[in-house]
Amino acid sequence: MIERTFSISVAEYDQISELALADRELLLRAVDATKTAYAPYSAFNVGAAVRLSGGRIFTGSNQENSAYPSGICAERVAIFAASSQCPGDAIEAIAIAASTQNFELKNPVTPCGACRQVMAEYQNLSGKPIRIIMKGMSGKVWLVNGVENLLPLMFHAESLKK
Repeated sequence: MIERTFSISVAEYDQISELALADRELLLRAVDATKTAYAPYSAFNVGAAVRLSGGRIFTGSNQENSAYPSGICAERVAIFAASSQCPGDAIEAIAIAASTQNFELKNPVTPCGACRQVMAEYQNLSGKPIRIIMKGMSGKVWLVNGVENLLPLMFHAESLKK
């Protein structure tokens, strides 16, 4: 048996103002997108903003449904909107923010496993790492370069080839 250790790299900022201007603007667009969430069941509003290689930005918010599997996360709404409107444009960065009135959300919100896998798919398509910027309502901001820092053992399309 061989035991392997995988490590990830996360940059942590104390506040949004410490981010580079482009990352700060993208994160503020994600914060704004939380206002369009449809979250009557969880009261947990998530917003995402995707910046493409051409500079265009697409936003999305979580959309819940009483039949829970029918809802969709903010990250996938933004990614799929960007891909459908600008096919072939690489995703440079995605910012994710969340808010709720039910409790204080200090820690950055990270994407679910399904969203991480979707990000991995688009990163693999472009061959370039995607910057992922995450925050809660207050407190720290986390930034990772490349989906592998969120999903170290991600599934690759090559696994489907014989």
